[in-house]
Amino acid sequence: MTYRTLGESAWAWVLDQVQDSDGPWLPVSVPGALAGDRDSLYAGIAGLAPVLAEIRQYRAPTARESALAEAIVARLAREAATRTDVSLFDGLAGDATALRLLDPGRVPALDVAPPEYHDIISGTAGVLLTQTWLGVDTGTLPDALVAGAEPAPGGLDWRMKPGHPSSSPNYSHGTAGVAAALALTGRVDAAVQGVSHLLAIADLSGGGFVLEHTIPRSTREVEPVTYTWCHGPAGTSHVFAALAHAGVESVGGYAVDDLRRRCLHSTLSSGIPQRLRPGFWDNDGRCCGTAGVGDILLDAYQSLGDGRYLDGARRMGDALVERAVDGRYWRFVEYRSEEPLLPPGTGWMQGAAGIAAFLLRLERVLERGPSAPIVDRPDNWFAVPAGLRVTTGSADRSA
Repeated sequence: MTYRTLGESAWAWVLDQVQDSDGPWLPVSVPGALAGDRDSLYAGIAGLAPVLAEIRQYRAPTARESALAEAIVARLAREAATRTDVSLFDGLAGDATALRLLDPGRVPALDVAPPEYHDIISGTAGVLLTQTWLGVDTGTLPDALVAGAEPAPGGLDWRMKPGHPSSSPNYSHGTAGVAAALALTGRVDAAVQGVSHLLAIADLSGGGFVLEHTIPRSTREVEPVTYTWCHGPAGTSHVFAALAHAGVESVGGYAVDDLRRRCLHSTLSSGIPQRLRPGFWDNDGRCCGTAGVGDILLDAYQSLGDGRYLDGARRMGDALVERAVDGRYWRFVEYRSEEPLLPPGTGWMQGAAGIAAFLLRLERVLERGPSAPIVDRPDNWFAVPAGLRVTTGSADRSA
């Protein structure tokens, strides 16, 4: 089975789950019900837009796909007017992302007040990444984010929100993601101070770069170190790409390109995607597992030209082929539950839609080589070559 064959099969399964009630919606899992936010990029209908954009890179959409794209645009454009959540993965910035991918003329304004949270998933950093990707004014959001910093060893730290009981220093919920957003909005000094803090607490042994999942550990029952997009060196590699894009060459005596490669080295040498023990690598999705790591490795291969990253992406793809259920979907594992196999997820960050997009991209890169076009998004546009970005409004950005 080719990666594309499996990707198309998984996508067909996702399409079969789409339902209609005042516009399209997608159950989070099967069997399952409507998500708390049916429209979100994370788990809702907006998360199908990046898949549709990926499909358009190698074939024309079917009539069914075109109708779905039109329905998504109609729903999101209508609902954006009353959005109160402005975040990237749960709110208005996610709507804007999906609309830019499907119908650039319908993108809502992102002139918003700072959210309660600081991070990429739910907060100001994610909105800033979206604004820079769209090329719109960031207003006072960078000032608000800088003001939320806390002094920390070596520099500055950002918790998910003020007073949060722990820090999650990696990309999705903490300092790495915040520093990336600040670097891209011209607040380079604050970004460098954030990365200086990460250097002060990172494990740099063996030529790697690893941060703990949560500090202090006692606040969450998780593996102390993970290797994902969200809480591991795979995602955290993007902060060094953001610094390079902003013109920063080194931090703390380390070249930022070398720090990016260190993160990728730690990822590739970690043992993933093998499930080495209960709790280690139980997820194959984009946020927390195999597909997300694979996509970052493709970003690195296409920007850095190192064949080891393509080999790593193929390793992730092979694991997805092996673990596919009925050649259509994936079931993740919660080892602490009496029934450890979770129901199959459907969406972008935790389900078959996001996995399908990675598999389709992987096949395209294998066919066309490192110059294959890239469907860039707010969380990665700065980590890939400008000349390969295909999303409207971002291809003109400098490398």
